Amino acid sequence: MEDSKLEDSLGQREMSDQEMPERNKGGLITMPFIIANESFEKVASYGLVPNMILYLIKDYHIGVAKGTNILFFWQAATNFTPILGAFVADSYLGRFLTIGLGSICSLLGMTLLWLTAMVPQSKPPSCDIMTQSCRSPTAGQMTLLFSSFVLIAIGAGGVRPCSLAFGADQLDRRDNPKNERVLESFFGWYYASAAISVLIALTGIVYIQDHLGYKVGFGVPAILMLISALVFFLASPFYIKQMASKSLLTGFVQVIVVAYKNRNLTFPLPNSTGSYHHKRDSNIVSPTDKLRFLNKACIIKNPEQDIALDGSASNPWSLCTVEQVEELKALIKVLPLWSTGIIMSINLSQNSFPVLQASSMDRHLTKKFQIPAGSYGMFNIISLALWVILYDRAILPLISKIKGKPVRIGVKLRMGIGLFLTCIAMVVSAIVENARRREAIRDGFQNNPQAVVKMSAMWLVPQFCLNGLAEAFTAIGQTEFFYSELPKSMSSIAAALFGLGLAVANLLASVVVSIIDDITSKGGKDSWVSSNINKGRIDNYYWVLAILSFINLFYYFLCAWAYGPSGRQATKVKALPGR
Repeated sequence: MEDSKLEDSLGQREMSDQEMPERNKGGLITMPFIIANESFEKVASYGLVPNMILYLIKDYHIGVAKGTNILFFWQAATNFTPILGAFVADSYLGRFLTIGLGSICSLLGMTLLWLTAMVPQSKPPSCDIMTQSCRSPTAGQMTLLFSSFVLIAIGAGGVRPCSLAFGADQLDRRDNPKNERVLESFFGWYYASAAISVLIALTGIVYIQDHLGYKVGFGVPAILMLISALVFFLASPFYIKQMASKSLLTGFVQVIVVAYKNRNLTFPLPNSTGSYHHKRDSNIVSPTDKLRFLNKACIIKNPEQDIALDGSASNPWSLCTVEQVEELKALIKVLPLWSTGIIMSINLSQNSFPVLQASSMDRHLTKKFQIPAGSYGMFNIISLALWVILYDRAILPLISKIKGKPVRIGVKLRMGIGLFLTCIAMVVSAIVENARRREAIRDGFQNNPQAVVKMSAMWLVPQFCLNGLAEAFTAIGQTEFFYSELPKSMSSIAAALFGLGLAVANLLASVVVSIIDDITSKGGKDSWVSSNINKGRIDNYYWVLAILSFINLFYYFLCAWAYGPSGRQATKVKALPGR
């Protein structure tokens, strides 16, 4: 008896010794390291984008259309890799390893990009001033440049989708898991640091590139990325590192595969029970009738062979649960409304042309200080942030006070307002560019795209502010819509959908530029997206985007009508008869 008590006490002591290190891990002490890691990565990577078109044109002798397409593809890869990163983290590596490998890839990519500025042989020689001839970059030089872009995109795919969730992991398993205030505080600091990081990138890094050149301008992001990686790995002993689990994306693929395998099965009778496989504790025992062909993925053919002893499927690639089927249906249902945000994302991705416009305009605020051409994108971020603060803290409380009841603008209405604002932003962009071009021609600068016209670059600010407001309405509205409409288990998918839209938009933006360049340059004419923006017609290019945006607005109205009431509205409608 005493021996058994002694063994029990020793076992409890051994167990407590094993649990102590785990209890001491995580918590607020890890937050600065995680936030600093992504903040430095954002400053470094976002700071490279604005002036990159100028670097490609001047140092690599690449035309505007080709350079713009290269940047569109780079941005598309940067927005798409986070989805792959989330899948890899959830299914195989876990979040810690994914962030760590992403940080290393970003560091390698930025180091390679810095080498292109430091090593003269890594890019073509300067143009001959006398003959005005320029040598094109070699295959090796372009390979080095593209390798840096690819590594930076892979790095972003490892860091960005996992940092927020990895930080939440450190707080969810504390002694007091119900302490929601701590988690809320982390989210606040996380998003605040993200906004500040982008502002620093669009101002500080761009300013360094403009005034100290690309050798220093690319070196600083590489150093910041080195600090980012070191900061993250230094705190490794303090992190809670959760193992990878099954990914939702895998479940979606399983539903499609199994539904195709079972395409010849007949559906069970409507009132039959036990014909569909579902989780033991689930209230959903049969799938809905919408997208009925997917229901065949969860039909039980042979209970003895299909169901294991614990109630799960013996082979997930032969039988899925009702929950898996309904999750995929929910995703398919929101895709049309998701697609309406792609045109707005195309408009937001127009970074190259505004930089070229600003570089040819008067950017002075005072006699000695001028805003860098690549920094005007900060007005987009500023207008977005200001609207979110005013909307949440001033406008809604004021309207609610006037009406005497809580007031909330519906998600669909907000999305529609944002799409309308991006239409107006493109119209304003076309009008301002037309005025800038006429001023350049009037001053005799038609053959000199590097000349600076007397027109102030502050005329570009309204289009950035309108796009910022459009993003505040539609992007935030879409994300909230996805979170409210998709099941709770699909929160990660809801967060990734907007990034996927940006990736698709970057690819489509490249297609639009290529088509316009091919059509308008036929017969030896100057392309609308010519390297000489004074000879080109970027204003017409903006008008094309404006027309596409208005068509998209009507497409949105059709999709919103076809979708019907959202989840919250549907719940209210169902609740009315019972009152």
